[in-house]
Amino acid sequence: MTLIFLGALLVLVGLVYMAYQPLRRHRLSGGKRLPPDKPANTLEPINPAEGFGIRAVWPGLALVALGSLLLLTASL
Repeated sequence: MTLIFLGALLVLVGLVYMAYQPLRRHRLSGGKRLPPDKPANTLEPINPAEGFGIRAVWPGLALVALGSLLLLTASL
């Protein structure tokens, strides 16, 4: 039973970590703003968002993998 709780906790913490990293690191939209006299033709940001790469969230992925392994072990 302890393995199930620990596995679920690790999966939850890993997911929260992965969701929080992009918010903490950088702005989600591009830093360049267009002047008001030049409206953009699209609603998408000029630059893609930063902080969504594997390098930024690998600890969260490791926590989710470890939690999944614990849950799988506990189910056997």
